[in-house]
Formats: sequence, C-alpha cells, structure tokens
Amino acid sequence: MVSAGDKAPGPRQREVDSEKITINLGYVDLGHIDLMVRDGFYANRTDFIRTAIRNQIDRHAEAVRQSVTRNVLDLGLRRYSRAELEALRDAGEKLDIKVLGLAVIADDVTADLARAAIASVTVLGALHASPAVRAALADRLR
Repeated sequence: MVSAGDKAPGPRQREVDSEKITINLGYVDLGHIDLMVRDGFYANRTDFIRTAIRNQIDRHAEAVRQSVTRNVLDLGLRRYSRAELEALRDAGEKLDIKVLGLAVIADDVTADLARAAIASVTVLGALHASPAVRAALADRLR
C-alpha cells in the first residue's frame, strides 16, 4: 500500500492529495526493498515505491507531456462546480471531462444535472464524485 486518501471530501474534510493503491510484489523483490530500507537508502517501503514511481515518470516525462498535449487533458486538480455545470446545461452544451490527476465534481451537483451537462468522463488518476453522480455517469466513464 502506498498512501492514504480515497474518499471524496465532505464539508469539514480536507481535500486529499493522494490515492491509496495496493500492489502485489514477489517475495524476492520485497526482500530487496526491505534490504534497502534496512540499510538506510529509504525510510520505509512506501518511500521506496514513491521514489521508483517518480523516477519512471521523470524517465518518460517527454512522452507523457506529448500525450497530455495530444489528448487535450487538464493536468492536476480540476473541480467542476454546480454553477459551471448549470451554465453548460442552460446553454445546451455538454462537457467532455478529460483530466490527468484529480477530477472533483462538487457535492451539490445532482445526478440529473451531471447527466444533462456531462457528455463523457476520462480521468487518468482519480475521480471524486457522489455515489449518485457516479451512477448517473457510469455509461460515460472511459
């Protein structure tokens, strides 16, 4: 397990900046990690895994940048408010959500509003939305 935080923020909950994941490793790989932790190269297993992931992201940074540009993705945190979605709906337009990072659909967005204003959802990372909105958009998630 890498880090904590996969719940959508409530009114008093702080916004999380990470997502919890689980990975399976072979015993030999895990032993190598534990050896490097024991010898002080890393603070713990999580530190090793985060460092390895960041190194791979850095290694492929140019290819990722080109892909983000080619796919017209919003990078980082993107919030979608009720007012923004109501304006789109009222204008007869629909939104194609494309985010690399975290997409947050506000808690006060209803399932009906989401269906009326959102044509598709592509999130490479995490999507935080109410269970009702997730269900309403289930056929639009890519």
